[in-house]
Amino acid sequence: MARPALPVDLPKTLPVFPLDGALLLPGAELPLRIFEPRYLNMLDDVMGDARMIGMIQTSGGGPARPGLARIGCAGRVTRFREGAEGDYLITLTGVCRFRIAEELARPTPYRQVRADFGPFSEDLTPGRRTGGERTRLARALKTYLNRREMDVDDQAIEAAPLDELVAGLAMNLPFSPAEKQALLEAPDRSDRQDVLTALLEIDSLSDDDGPPETLQ
Repeated sequence: MARPALPVDLPKTLPVFPLDGALLLPGAELPLRIFEPRYLNMLDDVMGDARMIGMIQTSGGGPARPGLARIGCAGRVTRFREGAEGDYLITLTGVCRFRIAEELARPTPYRQVRADFGPFSEDLTPGRRTGGERTRLARALKTYLNRREMDVDDQAIEAAPLDELVAGLAMNLPFSPAEKQALLEAPDRSDRQDVLTALLEIDSLSDDDGPPETLQ
């Protein structure tokens, strides 16, 4: 059965920025400092075109050319300025997740893929979830932060829109790359909240003297 047409035009070819531990979600913002020559080249190219980059984690392979995870998130460069040391300071705003259909053989110093956005067309649907149970999430988050002797602003947690809260926690808490990938690949917002809550709860059950358990 044919997939429905995507509601916006997205590039079929996407330059990718492999960066373990960096998570970009649709609708969220990710600040980045770009300083490697190949990625400075990539920014120069995309700023004159679609201004879109695929953020993705690595998966296997060697240090010279690591493998790429199967799913990433495309982001549009929404802020850009040159740094004092020849670097670029940018903000990516997440647009839509993608699955790598194939990696392309291109002469650029950075890697490019053919991106399949079809499975994630709901990422482009405007609006926010109006309901959602946050009590379990808030309780797990409070335990997580208390274990690290970090302040908990209960009022801010309660006031934040649920989708924004989930995205912000998923992107900024120090989860492992595998855990970040699990959050990215959650089918929808509700599932991502469930994964986030489970990760926080797993941490609370871990041995205080050892590292927390992680997703395999």
